[in-house]
Amino acid sequence: MLMETNGKEPIENASQDELRSLQLQRLKWSLSHAYSNVPHYKQAFDAAGVHPDDLKQLSDLSKFPFTSKSDLRDNYPFGLFAVPRNQLARIHASSGTTGKATVVGYTANDIQTWAGVVARSVRAAGGKPGDMLHNAFGYGLFTGGLGIHYGAERLGCAVIPMSGGQTEKQVQLIHDFEPRIIMVTPSYMLNLLDEMVRQGMDPASSSLEIGIFGAEPWTAALRSEIESRAGIDAIDIYGLSEVMGPGVACECIESKDGPVIWEDHFYPEIIDPVTGEVLPDGSPGELVFTSLTKEAMPIIRYRTRDLTALLAPTSRSMRRMARITGRSDDMMIVRGVNVFPSQIEELILAMPELSAQYQLTLKREGHLDALGVRVEARSELTASLTDEERNWLSKELQRRIKTMVGVTTDVTVLDAGQIPTSSTGKAKRIVDLRNR
Repeated sequence: MLMETNGKEPIENASQDELRSLQLQRLKWSLSHAYSNVPHYKQAFDAAGVHPDDLKQLSDLSKFPFTSKSDLRDNYPFGLFAVPRNQLARIHASSGTTGKATVVGYTANDIQTWAGVVARSVRAAGGKPGDMLHNAFGYGLFTGGLGIHYGAERLGCAVIPMSGGQTEKQVQLIHDFEPRIIMVTPSYMLNLLDEMVRQGMDPASSSLEIGIFGAEPWTAALRSEIESRAGIDAIDIYGLSEVMGPGVACECIESKDGPVIWEDHFYPEIIDPVTGEVLPDGSPGELVFTSLTKEAMPIIRYRTRDLTALLAPTSRSMRRMARITGRSDDMMIVRGVNVFPSQIEELILAMPELSAQYQLTLKREGHLDALGVRVEARSELTASLTDEERNWLSKELQRRIKTMVGVTTDVTVLDAGQIPTSSTGKAKRIVDLRNR
């Protein structure tokens, strides 16, 4: 990996003409590679009346069809792979909680590319060779653990491959090994901070200086809480398995103004989630990605369902993502009101007695939808909360949600630790009970 003296790769400071020229060259290759080697893409392109040769400029990408998660499931397990199985170096898959699992594959070159963008991400977040990095993302079929592991090692970090779970042991190893960096989901970081307090530790006095958090949306309020409690810089990393894994984009520690998309490998678009029309930079909409260098599984115009906007470059020559406000497929419509989990999270974090661990439940009452909010009290308050105080907190949060979001909710304040997380550390934010 060619580096400048300041540690950046030359492409990170390239001119816009240089970057766009590289993107066009790589985009032509990616479209041709997908069309020639993946039957699904040949059929989809032909049905849309387009051919890879029709791409003369970057804006021509809008002529090509989208790829959705259902396309991945319909081609399960290996139908979207563009290379023979004997050229694969690794396979990952989603948990498959709805329908078939989403399967993704990598050649040896893909693994090297992935490690490179993760190394770039960790360095942009303030990491450097010689740092010790506590990796609490889940290992296994989930792309988080191994994706981070290879990239951090590429940068020259010493990786502690802790994976998820075993919260008490996580805290013990952070205390004993004294890592400088931690990478984990933001919701699980809150669990670790609570456990530090339970063990009599001051989280702000730990060795940690940088936290790189991803795999789930999180708010500016949650960033502030983690930074103040842990005494660290909290950095946002973005990725998704269908496009590569973690490391598609990452914030830079010097600006912390939204993840920089590594546009030399991933071409972003923002579309109207209803019409599919491409929107100009700065406009809110749904994020779409096309891979530029992936060999095993090129992905063309993949609809991420993440709602954000593309912002002008600042710390690097590449565009940034605005904070994700929700997903086009997890927006809840409750009695005619559009509700995103992030709206309710902001209100929860504005109440110092409540933690950021929460879960929303949708159920049917008669012919109408009803929204329930289960939220944990802070761990240090759980034992001392009276029934009267707990009831007041429930009513107060209910009032704030009604005032600010416009929906009536049934709020329950639980003890710390009562809302489960998955094996990867992600909090399941929405439970839909309407069809049960």
